[in-house]
Amino acid sequence: MIIISGTLYVDDRETYLAGSREVVEMARAAPGCLDFALSADLVEPDRINVYERWENDEDVERFRGAGPEPEQAAQIRAAEVMRYRVSGVEAP
Repeated sequence: MIIISGTLYVDDRETYLAGSREVVEMARAAPGCLDFALSADLVEPDRINVYERWENDEDVERFRGAGPEPEQAAQIRAAEVMRYRVSGVEAP
C-alpha cells in the first residue's frame, strides 16, 4: 500500500480547493485508489492537507501522469508531500 501525505501552502485556499474538486473525484474513481482527500487546515489559513491511499506505485503513477495542471501548480507557494510504502496494516 502507498500513502501520499503532506501539506500545500497557497494564497487563496478556497479557490484552490474549489478548483480541485474534479481532481479528487477523478482520483477516487481511478483504479487502485483507496482514498484521496485535500482539506483545509483548521489552524493555518493558507495550508491544505493532502492524504492519498493507493494499492501500489503503478496505480499512483497511472493517475498522476505528468502532475498537476499548470494553472493549479502555479497556485502552490510551497509544498511538502511525501510517498510512504506501507508494509503492514492493523487496527489501532
